[in-house]
Amino acid sequence: MTTPIESTELIEDKATSPEGTSDSNLVDYSEISKNGLWKNNPALVQLLGLCPLLAVSGSVVNAAGLGLATLVVLVGSNVVVSLIRNVVSDAVKLPVFVMIIAAFTTCTELLMRAYTFELYQILGIFIPLIVTNCAILGRADAFACKNKLVPSAVDGFMMGSGFLLVLLCIGAVREILGTGILFADMQLLFGEGARTWRLELFGENYPGLLVAILPPGAFIVAGFLIALKNAIDNAVEKRRLAAQPKTIVKGARRVRTTGAIG
Repeated sequence: MTTPIESTELIEDKATSPEGTSDSNLVDYSEISKNGLWKNNPALVQLLGLCPLLAVSGSVVNAAGLGLATLVVLVGSNVVVSLIRNVVSDAVKLPVFVMIIAAFTTCTELLMRAYTFELYQILGIFIPLIVTNCAILGRADAFACKNKLVPSAVDGFMMGSGFLLVLLCIGAVREILGTGILFADMQLLFGEGARTWRLELFGENYPGLLVAILPPGAFIVAGFLIALKNAIDNAVEKRRLAAQPKTIVKGARRVRTTGAIG
């Protein structure tokens, strides 16, 4: 009796693809989350928005301020773009997207001037420059204008969260190496109650590593983070391939080495 040949063809379900949902009710939110936080992280994979990311990541509070502002703009612009996706024509959609992003950036800037003025002064021009962040315009064009409200909001939140986490990691490493302190001046963002969050990790006599808080330090730390992510991805891929059952092809038959042969 001849054993039927096992089909190895993979059928892709476009409805579960984050970039191909196209108003479908079947949306894979876990895949959207993985893309934003890891697989398609705007800072580690797409390498977008690097100018503000490297410029203001000298401390955790600076990184958190810019990251949260970017997150608010990204979520807001994705939501509005999704709502008007069937109204705006392709001929004018990019200028409209820029106007929407600029509006949310202005609102965020005014809020920071009202409630976190000292931090706003420290971040300076990099808050208005959120308008030019390619990650925000890219998500509006690649995802929000093709999907419904909830998936677009989730995509904006996850992409913004991924950008924020990278900013916090770079800021924490640079602050620790450069000053020996973690969470310094957090009251600038979270109020006077956050003043006690300050941690002196190496004592008062720590000389500090000057290069860590200078622009070259930002490039070095960001490079190590990208290398670490790539190393983790490679290790996971090797483990996945090693776990797959190997097959031996004999003539017209396909035999699995890990299963029973009937």
